[in-house]
Order: sequence, then C-alpha cells, then structure tokens
Amino acid sequence: MALNTPKQLRNQLMYQIFVRNFSEEGTFAKVTPELDRIKALGTDIIWFMPIHPIGSLKRKGSLGSPYAISDYRAINPEFGTLDDFKALVGEIHSRGMKCIIDVVYNHTSPDSKLSREHPEWFYHRGDGSFGNRVGDWSDIIDLDYSNPDLWDYQIETLRMWAEIVDGFRCDVAPLIPIEFWERAREEVAEVRPDCIWLSESVEPGFITYMRGRGITALSDSEIFRAFDLSYEYDCYGSFRDFLKGCATLESYAADINRQEYIYPDNYVKLRFLENHDVPRAAFMIPDGKSLVNWTAFMFFQKGMPLVYAGQEKGVEHLPSLFDKDTVDWNTGVDYSGFIRTLADIKKDELFADSTYSVRAISEKFIAATHTKGERKALGVFSVKGESSLVPVDFPDGVYKNLLSGEKVEVFRGTVQSKGEPIVMSNEQLRVES
Repeated sequence: MALNTPKQLRNQLMYQIFVRNFSEEGTFAKVTPELDRIKALGTDIIWFMPIHPIGSLKRKGSLGSPYAISDYRAINPEFGTLDDFKALVGEIHSRGMKCIIDVVYNHTSPDSKLSREHPEWFYHRGDGSFGNRVGDWSDIIDLDYSNPDLWDYQIETLRMWAEIVDGFRCDVAPLIPIEFWERAREEVAEVRPDCIWLSESVEPGFITYMRGRGITALSDSEIFRAFDLSYEYDCYGSFRDFLKGCATLESYAADINRQEYIYPDNYVKLRFLENHDVPRAAFMIPDGKSLVNWTAFMFFQKGMPLVYAGQEKGVEHLPSLFDKDTVDWNTGVDYSGFIRTLADIKKDELFADSTYSVRAISEKFIAATHTKGERKALGVFSVKGESSLVPVDFPDGVYKNLLSGEKVEVFRGTVQSKGEPIVMSNEQLRVES
C-alpha cells in the first residue's frame, strides 16, 4: 500500500463525468453550470474521463473511444481548449472540490503522436507491425514499458498535468509494471504532494488470463503499493452474479469480508454500482426500493463511493463510448437528496477508520457494521425491498434511523425492516430508554 494514503479518503464522494455525453454541447463550458448541483450531492472529487484528442485510424463508432488517445499532452477539441479546461478546474477548486483526470498509459491510438515519433516505444507483432495484446481492443496499440525513455516521457507528462489537476484515475493500471507507478508517484509528489492515485484494477479472471499469456497483470495487493484507491472488481463479479440469480448473497459478502484481511490497514476501495464499463444501476436493479437499498449499502461500505453522472437521476441507459449519446436527465426520478444524506453520514470519522464486517441474512438482507472501540454503526439493507424481522448484532434499545429520522427498535437482537435501508449508531441519542 502507498504508506501515506490517508484513510480519510473513505469519507469522500467521487463523481464521474464523460464530457462528450454530459450535455448536448459536450463541452467543458457546459459542465460549469452543473457544479453547484454536483457539489450539493456531497461530492469531494470530480473525475473526468479522458480529455485528450482521439485517434482517427481504426476508430470505433462515429467519434471514437476516449481511451484511444492520440496525444497525451493535448486537449480534445470537441471539449474546448486547454484554457477552457483550466477555467473549469478553477471553478471546481473554488467550490472546494478536487479534480482528477483519466490516464490511459497501456496504449494509444494507432495514429498517435508517439507511434509516429517513437515507434520503438510500442509492442510489435512478430512481423514488426504495431499490435495489442487484448483482441477486442481493435482501436488501440500497446506501449512497451521495457523502454526506459518511455518511462521518462510518461512521468514528465504526469508532472505537467499535476500542475493543473489533483490526481489521476489510471486505466487498466495492472497491465503496466508496478515499478513504473511507484516511480511516477514519487516524482509527481514533487509537483503535487497530495496527488490522488486511483487504479482501475481488473477482474480476477482477467488477471489470470493475462498472466497465462505471459503478460504483466498486477493483483490488487500489488496495485496498493503505489495507488491510494483501487476498483472493487475483486468482488463486483459476485455482486453482478447475485443480481442475475446465479450467485448467493453470502458469496458476495464473503468477497467483501476477505478484503479486510488481505489488504493493508489503509486500503481504500472505490465502491460503485455503476461506471462507464458496466450497466447502469437502475438497469440492473429495476425495483426502486431495491435500488435505494443498494445505493445506501454502497455508501455504508468501507471505501469511497462513486456516482456516475446520471446515476442520481436513476438513468437506465449506459451512454456509448463511441458516439454522441447524451445523458437523459429528464427521468422523473431524483435521488439527489438521498445521496446527499448518505454523503453527510459518510463524513463521520468512524467510516474512515474501523473494523468492517458484512453478513448476508437469507438472500434478502445484507447487514454490515463499522466498529472502532466502543463506537459501532449498523446498516441493514433490504436488497429486494421486502419487509421482515432481521437478526442483528446490536444492543437492544430504540434508535434513530439516520437516513429517515424514524425510530428503529432493536428487541431481543432483532430489528423490523419495512423494506427501507436502516443506518444507526450506538452513539446516537436514543429516542427512548
């Protein structure tokens, strides 16, 4: 683990934006009017998906993937200019939020600036042509980190951007040597001492597949040597499979509990129900009550919650990465106030530094606890939106549900769930004795 990673990152909320599809105009300028609304959700960090120019050769769709970058040091003219971006970052900072950008260092577009100027920095097939090592990524070519000059260039680029932004979300970071990321972290700290490093870690099956082909594929434990946060793909698979009906809630809980003892004490997971690579939460969880419970559980978990733009409006459609596909903000649904309540609760120091445990109760309820000394917070989540009596490990008494303000009684180790999420603390004043 990065030894100086602050546990307080677990108290913060990240909000993800794909500029192209965030508004009809798809520009930096059109993000600014939404910043107050985004801040009001309780957002601490805004993550922009890649802001760089996109290659033309082998482009997917009409506009191309933002992850097929042609120049790491330039701005995508679709979005505006460098000055436009700096102005947007200034507006974010003026509201007390931070800004991180996507770093896509495993590959470039086939017609990238680097492929023209430094072809020796790339992976080549047996016939000498450019190529990539993952078959369906047909619009990119892989870089080759056996070349030390590439390291120098990439780190210099990070230092350049670190003069403007507060951190980086690093795309498929496990496919790049951990030694590169360790050196990058050290050198970027000279420019941005509190730089935030988020790794898109990958699913277990992808790690074993790539290793089986003799390709670098870092585990989450290795990633934590250089990064502050990593994705939770080590347990997302069991979550997805539970929703599909082909895995148990118990197996998902076991995957989460395992994180408490296989990672260092200050590990931080990015907790999400959705991002740009997986289906929208409202699509996967069409029942409104269930979605509210899963959203509350995401925030209750140990780690930093992520909201992907549109999630707060219950958007079901996942925007295309390759074409203009504007988020439909007029869904008639609004979870913004609920998210703000969750974000406010998340700020309690107990959620930053605790022993965390999750328990599946039948296939309908999941309960979790944060414990630190005498302090304890309990969350009970009806993942199918159903009412029932639920056994809990919490002292008998009458408490306040921090989400609704209603009374919740624990009687003989049992709480009554009415299908809504419950979050309570033993340090809250009891409504009755």
